[in-house]
Amino acid sequence: MTQRVYLDHNATVPIRPEVLDTMSEVLQIGGNASSVHAEGRKARQFLEVARDNIAIFVDGEAGGVIFTGGGTEACNLALQTRKAPAGNITRIIVSSIEHAAVLAPLDDLAEYPNITVSHLPVSEQGIVDLNALSLALEDPSPALVVVMAANNETGVVQPIGEIGAMVKAHGSLFFCDAIQAAGKIPFSMKDMNIDILSLSAHKIGGAAGVGALVVRDGIVLNPLIRGGGQELRRRAGTENLAGCVGFGVAARLAMQGLSSYANLSTLRDDLERQLVVAFPEISVFAESVERLPNTSCFALLDMRAETMIMSLDLAGIAVSSGAACSSGKVTRRHVLEAMGVQHNLLEGTIRISFGQSNTASDINHLISALKGHVDLSQPQLQSANRM
Repeated sequence: MTQRVYLDHNATVPIRPEVLDTMSEVLQIGGNASSVHAEGRKARQFLEVARDNIAIFVDGEAGGVIFTGGGTEACNLALQTRKAPAGNITRIIVSSIEHAAVLAPLDDLAEYPNITVSHLPVSEQGIVDLNALSLALEDPSPALVVVMAANNETGVVQPIGEIGAMVKAHGSLFFCDAIQAAGKIPFSMKDMNIDILSLSAHKIGGAAGVGALVVRDGIVLNPLIRGGGQELRRRAGTENLAGCVGFGVAARLAMQGLSSYANLSTLRDDLERQLVVAFPEISVFAESVERLPNTSCFALLDMRAETMIMSLDLAGIAVSSGAACSSGKVTRRHVLEAMGVQHNLLEGTIRISFGQSNTASDINHLISALKGHVDLSQPQLQSANRM
């Protein structure tokens, strides 16, 4: 059986062996971290080490790490922030390319009479318009500014440090969704003036179903889940001890591997060079700005992403058309639409996201499989155009 090629690491990173080993060990403890007996204290010790690891990972405070049931929950919880240094928050300013885990709950919040939600445009390369942010911050009323660190579809990295400085000077709060960026590029909540940050374990080789919201000291949240005193009453419910501890191990390993992760840009650039040669009509998105080193997003004219993905899957290659949370259903490509991408390209968009196990031979396999699919599709397209 031919070994499969996995090129969808932005959707999920295969769990690391070290994480799996640690989780297996922790599952045998049998204690509840809220209990005062020996087993409970041991569980608590493991949990706090994990909390420390997450804090170090993003240069935050351990006391501000709130474990959640995943990145989506962490993003939803972040939006429950209601007070900034300058007063009660009445406005939310959000980029137009955020993940649905941010945009969907904001649609609900926009219905509240005391909250207004405004969206920041992006350039054709996917960079948030800082002039628009500056204009929005001319209003002195406190705001929660929401901008992701890097986009999950295009890989575009935002000027987070600059945005953080602008928000801090205004006396507002800055929530940064770092779920896709953390572990791929260096990160510091303190240096970037980030007040609230969301993370997900399975994006860095931990287990799915575990996330974290990291908040600066003094941030007040309105809990989404009530009924217990866990996580300093900010998220009720017995913690997923094994998942949290595995998350901490994954964070430590991700920090150690940052320099080697940066080398994935060589693979990405080589892929894009070969794609342009093989398919001169190809459109590679955001190629002129800083992107995550592992991510390439491109479109082939007159091709459908769904059929390309199925064809590549049959060839033993796993890729995606964008956010895994939207796979299996037809969705608007809001990120590319915000960038002004032509509608005839939206249906043919593919995302490749490398991991540290990928090699140059994987690129060769991908190019060959794509050529085969396009060659088979061309006669059908020509026939359809003649009808």
